[in-house]
Amino acid sequence: MTTDMLGKRVKRVEDQRLITGKGRYVDDIKLQSMAYCAILRSPYAHARIRSIDTSGAKAMPGVLDVMTGADVPYNPLPMAWPAGGSAGIQNNVNTPRALATDDVKWTGEGVAAVIAETPEQAFDAMEAIVVDWEPLPAVVDAEAAIQPGAPQLHENAPNNVVFEWSVGDKAGTDAAVDAAEVVVRQRIVNQRLIPNPMETRGDIGLYNPGTDEYTIWMSSQTPHIQRILLAIFVMGIPEHKLRCISPDVGGAFGTKIFCYADYVVVLLASKRIGGRPVKWVESRRENYQATIHGRDHITYLEIAGRRDGEITGLRVRTLANLGGRLSTIGPGIPTTLYARVLTGCYRIPNVHAEVTGVYTHTVFLDAYRGAGRPEAPYVIERAMDLFAAEIGMDPAAIRRKNFIAPDQFPYENPSGLGTASGGAKIYIDSGNYEPALNRALVMSGYLDAEAAKAEARTRGKYLGFGLSSYLEVCGVAPSKWIGAVGEGWGAAMWESANIKVHLTGKVVVTMGTQPQGQGHETTYAQVVGHELGIPIEDIVVQHSDTQGTPFGYGSYGSRTSSVGSTAAIKAAGKIRDKARRYAAHMLEASVEDIEIDGAEYRVKGSPDKKKTFQEIAFALDLAFDAPEGMEPYLDETAYYDTPNCTWPFGTHVAVVEIDEATGFTDLVKYVAVDDVGNKINPMIVDGQLHGGIVQGVGQALWEGAVYADDGQLLTGSMLDYAVPRASWLPQLELDETVTPSPVNPLGVKGVGEAGAIASTAAVANAVGDALRPIGIRHLDMPLTPQRVWKAIQAAKGAQA
Repeated sequence: MTTDMLGKRVKRVEDQRLITGKGRYVDDIKLQSMAYCAILRSPYAHARIRSIDTSGAKAMPGVLDVMTGADVPYNPLPMAWPAGGSAGIQNNVNTPRALATDDVKWTGEGVAAVIAETPEQAFDAMEAIVVDWEPLPAVVDAEAAIQPGAPQLHENAPNNVVFEWSVGDKAGTDAAVDAAEVVVRQRIVNQRLIPNPMETRGDIGLYNPGTDEYTIWMSSQTPHIQRILLAIFVMGIPEHKLRCISPDVGGAFGTKIFCYADYVVVLLASKRIGGRPVKWVESRRENYQATIHGRDHITYLEIAGRRDGEITGLRVRTLANLGGRLSTIGPGIPTTLYARVLTGCYRIPNVHAEVTGVYTHTVFLDAYRGAGRPEAPYVIERAMDLFAAEIGMDPAAIRRKNFIAPDQFPYENPSGLGTASGGAKIYIDSGNYEPALNRALVMSGYLDAEAAKAEARTRGKYLGFGLSSYLEVCGVAPSKWIGAVGEGWGAAMWESANIKVHLTGKVVVTMGTQPQGQGHETTYAQVVGHELGIPIEDIVVQHSDTQGTPFGYGSYGSRTSSVGSTAAIKAAGKIRDKARRYAAHMLEASVEDIEIDGAEYRVKGSPDKKKTFQEIAFALDLAFDAPEGMEPYLDETAYYDTPNCTWPFGTHVAVVEIDEATGFTDLVKYVAVDDVGNKINPMIVDGQLHGGIVQGVGQALWEGAVYADDGQLLTGSMLDYAVPRASWLPQLELDETVTPSPVNPLGVKGVGEAGAIASTAAVANAVGDALRPIGIRHLDMPLTPQRVWKAIQAAKGAQA
């Protein structure tokens, strides 16, 4: 067994169970006397509920209970991140109910729940429920929703406006745009997406009438947060009366961060039927209709500068669709996580962004892989290409000219991140962007682009190269900064870890973060093994249960490696310090004379006088000879609140060929050069990048959630929603530069979302580059064959 595996390509220890079908997901859990839940969902996007007749359902075989919104004694779900000035509606006014009562705001909103002995009986009875509906007009587009006369969703939100929020220097940006030699304007759409984790959501509620306590098994990224939200804000019970368990989670991409109505339904249902467990698992169609969607921005950008390529101003106005009711942290996505990082890796002195949150008759929107940070690079990277085309400058050259230079760090972002009241500060602490760009250009063949384009034309193809030089903010944000800017406790980012050492020297690490496929059980073991000098085979990593883990905020925002692992390092440091003190006692030496080499604690200058980590653990567990004042056992907990965010960056290059006759876009080459700092496990990093890139490419070329004007979801299944397939993509070519983060002792930055943040703009820019010679300036995503073909035909007609 090799002891120090930090930075090595170690196979994931959890894969032995996960890829052989031995994982334990919510739907694998079978409890005694299990009952099953089915939820009746609205067939209308906007309708008044005149009445609900459940008598037929209650009379059907196997039915134990039928609930409507009138039967739910709890508060609506909370909105925990009141960013963008949405605090005035935080008091559960425009958030979902466990079951809708007076009206529904989107197709798929739950209105009744059936509890039965079997899933089949529950679904049969669900169809016997009779609802008297009064259909009402609907609006699904954010621009249409704010027009006079549009159907109104909430009385307290005139013109369907959730908030109007801005950031940056308006006067300075207006002056910069007015004075600029060149101003480029463009309307761009970042379309709505459906996240599609392999495992849909599900939960099991269990009420114990003997103790008046609840347990819920949930497919969640944030079990500790869910306990707070459900117990305190929804059910009104003490926090310790609710236990949340999140077993193996089969993918999430952000969708399982939030507080959902079905959590409340199964907990209440279990209590109503005398404490029997109640299971609900959504179908894929329910997942499309009732679990959060992502993106859905309409943006008007203006980028201003000089004819030599220097960018002097960026002015952005964005309409952010937030759906029919507010999700848990929905307002934080287009504000803090989007508008505050619009300038990316560029030195743009004047920036102003206006964001309007909008209600529509669609399912609520919230964080989807990247959460605002993919939307921001899409805006600035399209803007850079459009500006370069306008002045006749090479896209790579304009990026080089405007990069933040290495000697300009630490750099305060002018679009909103920076110093808040009380001195709390977020700043871009380090970076060196040009080497990643240069390497990507060489790897992709960009330097020979013109010859490649000419050859492609001989085959009836348009070939294009697309660049995306991105900067991502991870680990958002230091708690003091969040508190100072007043954007809600829901974004607090400290994390926890506990380490216990058994008398045999075997180690149990219990973490507050929650894996959903990233490999945390491997990477935590690598980190702790490095810190304690023991092999990863001697380490077990536990998580997911609020009763058995220290409080933690969960996993999202690429925060686990930088924040969670640092908490583990701090806990390991406490273990090591205590072991060193006890080794000094055992060896009759001063603590200062004990040196540590891996798992050996020895006296300086006397290499034969030593104790192993295992010997120390055994002795401290028994504590027969513990020195006065020293507690037995090696058991330490640590908490870590990051002093700053981390800042991964890189350049991706996509190469596409577009068939002139069909409009089909073929991604023929993809190169990614990323700087994620030091790597705990390079193999896991590569896997994260692969997955993120594919999701971003999917948005650019194929994916898009589409609602009809009446609010019906037209892309309601995988027959209509195009999820990328492996055969549609080339071999992804990865490389790196390494600029360690100064924020944490590992020098890591985070990588879970980087691929999705960079790739969408790279592919969109490649299509733009391919079609630019025939006069096509911009196309909105997804760049489907039909959309591209129509644009080609229109361009040819204009040239005729």
